[in-house]
Amino acid sequence: MKKTLTLLLVAFTVSLFSQNLTDDDFENVVCKEADAHAHFKHPAPAANPLTLNYDLKYYRFEWYIDPAQYFIDGKVTVYFEVLEDNFNEINFDFSSQMAVNDIDYHGQSLNSTATGEYLLTIQLPAPLPTGQLDSLTITYAGAPTSSGFGSFIQSEHNGVPSLWTLSEPYGAQDWWPCKNGLDDKIDSIDVIVTTPAPYRVASNGLLVQESVVGSDKVYHWKHRYPIAPYLVAIAVSNFAQYTDNVPLSNGTNLPMLNYVYPENLTAAQSGTANLVQVLQFYDSLFVTYPFHEEKYGHAQFGWGGGMEHQTMSYVTSYGWGLLTHELAHQWFGDMVTCGSWEDIWLNEGFATYLEGLSRERFPSQVNPKWYDWKLSKVNSIISQPGGSVLVDDTSSVNRIFNGRLSYNKGAYLLHMLRWKLGDDDFFSGIRNYLNDKQYSYSRTVSLQSHLEAASEQDLTEYFNDWFVGQGFPSYQVIWEQGSQGDVYVQLNQTTSHLSVDFFEMPVPVLLKGVGVDSLVRLEQTQNGELFSVKMPFEVTAVVLDPALWLISANNTVQHGELAGIDEALTDGQFFVYPNPADEYLQIFYKNGNVQGELNWFIVNALGQTVKTGSLGTSIDVSDLQIGLYRLVLQAHDGGSSVRSFMKK
Repeated sequence: MKKTLTLLLVAFTVSLFSQNLTDDDFENVVCKEADAHAHFKHPAPAANPLTLNYDLKYYRFEWYIDPAQYFIDGKVTVYFEVLEDNFNEINFDFSSQMAVNDIDYHGQSLNSTATGEYLLTIQLPAPLPTGQLDSLTITYAGAPTSSGFGSFIQSEHNGVPSLWTLSEPYGAQDWWPCKNGLDDKIDSIDVIVTTPAPYRVASNGLLVQESVVGSDKVYHWKHRYPIAPYLVAIAVSNFAQYTDNVPLSNGTNLPMLNYVYPENLTAAQSGTANLVQVLQFYDSLFVTYPFHEEKYGHAQFGWGGGMEHQTMSYVTSYGWGLLTHELAHQWFGDMVTCGSWEDIWLNEGFATYLEGLSRERFPSQVNPKWYDWKLSKVNSIISQPGGSVLVDDTSSVNRIFNGRLSYNKGAYLLHMLRWKLGDDDFFSGIRNYLNDKQYSYSRTVSLQSHLEAASEQDLTEYFNDWFVGQGFPSYQVIWEQGSQGDVYVQLNQTTSHLSVDFFEMPVPVLLKGVGVDSLVRLEQTQNGELFSVKMPFEVTAVVLDPALWLISANNTVQHGELAGIDEALTDGQFFVYPNPADEYLQIFYKNGNVQGELNWFIVNALGQTVKTGSLGTSIDVSDLQIGLYRLVLQAHDGGSSVRSFMKK
């Protein structure tokens, strides 16, 4: 039994805890994200079936952007592979508000039609066979409709024009022709943006060329990793530029390139300097930084939050919480992307939890500390009795980006898995998951299978309770210490929502004495379960979950008598509990161990054997009629012991 330092019991209530994240008020950032989403008119909740018959291979984007103007002018060249025969048209998700000026197909101009609000259909001159690699170029212009986070926003900072894009979850189709579902990553892209000379352009990948053309500048960014459409982005303003260097575990010296509003340069330099150690921490804890052949970086923008654009996160400020969260997305959200918005917690829950892990790893550099961070998450989660981590309405962008559920409860789902599985199996399973699903889409069932393989545990009930189910448990603890030193702890549980009748979890309990304490792990599998723990010291207090491993609320701990347990053990070798019994019967032994192999059978008042089995710690008696019974334990040598119990 592991000895631990005494931890202060912190009681929490159902009321929402004030976050007080003084570094950048990250919780308020999450709330702003959800609030911004609430105004989005959702046009396409799932992949467009008309775009499933081809595979995107490459995009070359060529745009002219003046950040003083709400307008985009340019063209995209698309390379695609045909997935079915008689492929005679190609469809894109693209706003009908944009003017398509030309479609060039091998020097031939093609016709197109805009059907509905977000569908561009292009007729090909002849059908293409399966496996054909082909390309076309779409020239277009217009003032994009803005949705979601903003998708395409023009504003200013300190009197200077600024323009940026932010397409999560459905906004890419507002400003470029794409496949807007979570089903096809583009293998590689080039982003070439022309803008007036005073401005810089930030985008994905490496800046391979910066050239002057008359009074304009041309920025050419090259990205050679698979990318989800919503992660393609540009930002244009009068950025100041600097680079932090980050040595990685594989020997790479990674540039962390930062494009910052000049008036915020000092704050940015301090924030990104602190982030270097966090990037190295994530790199060593999971797998090597996913885009190590290119860069990581930040571009400042005017929206009240942050967005994990691949290789270059867009941030509004440079505090610890926001930077560590967006950085974590490079692994969880960018390299491995949720395969449905139902599973957004695979992006946001992981990023939130990694922000917490950075506080655990670097406690002297952050406020709030790790414990206070956990407390704030728990109190956010329990502020309402229901709500699942599984997004039950992907047509509501506000529901997808629910801070309490997708972010905080998603993070705590991982924290509780870490407690349930142990650090070795938990982190091994996560690393295997990242390696197996790298640069692709994933669903929750895949994460579950990797954690099950690493831990050799069946996690079906866990994910049914905590991912699909709603709510959380409240624990009622009754304990006493017998004359022989054994401590008996009874765990009762009520749940906050009818979708889950019982949360089966290992429960940490701290047994405290004078100058000594011991943390025990009680594997609760049923309500009202009784545990016996041998203690070499007198226990003066019991604390439930002192380190906040679990989501729970309104817990009570009571020191009291538990139906004469000590006396029962004094009288014989074993006793049964509870008595009267309802759904199950537990067996406890005087010496704490089973001597030899035992079988059991239950006899009713008429002397009839009504139930038999081999010995376990618990017997299901829910199917018995009300009345008096005898439980007989029988050894292979013929010896037996008997105890009576009532079934109620």
